[in-house]
Amino acid sequence: MNNSVGNTARLIGAGLRALLVLTIVCGVIYPLAVTGIAQAAFGRKANGSEIKDESGQVVGSSLIGQSYGEDLRWFQGRPAAGLGKNTVNTQSELLVSGATNKAADSPELLKSVQEAKAKVLLDNTVPGYAPRLDEIPADAVTSSGSGLDPDISPAYAELQTARVAQRNGLPVAQVAKLVKAHTEGRTLGFMGEPRVNVLELNTALRDLKR
Repeated sequence: MNNSVGNTARLIGAGLRALLVLTIVCGVIYPLAVTGIAQAAFGRKANGSEIKDESGQVVGSSLIGQSYGEDLRWFQGRPAAGLGKNTVNTQSELLVSGATNKAADSPELLKSVQEAKAKVLLDNTVPGYAPRLDEIPADAVTSSGSGLDPDISPAYAELQTARVAQRNGLPVAQVAKLVKAHTEGRTLGFMGEPRVNVLELNTALRDLKR
């Protein structure tokens, strides 16, 4: 009986010591080490890929697209047709990301694409420039899988250049140069497609107007 109690006490003690050691190693040392390495080597990414304006104020993340509504002074991102309201949490106005899940032959999808094309043509027709229907890229009229894609194609950014220049009283060449400066190539030279981050571009545009 005494041996059984002693063995049990010894096992409990060993378990508690193991719990303490693992808590310190896995719950304190490891997270601090990973956080330190991330901050030292990948500070911007570790902090959410924040984008700051000229004054140093955080205006958003380069990983999440933002809506500019009907304000045509700014470059517009992809349609956000997949976004929906959170109906569970009624205390906060939250958005739920996602895709429309409509098939390629869906009449509703076809109708929304046609409407989006008409809007792109209308919004971007300014004195001296009128885009053609065949110039509208797919990303201008279709949403991404998440509805929060932060990038657009260089073709869509170029299509908006004349309108943005006219709305902001800037030379078209100056805005076109801004688009070119914010156009990124394929990752590692072969993955993905060239892209323009809309928030970074609009932040640079706002700084340019100051």
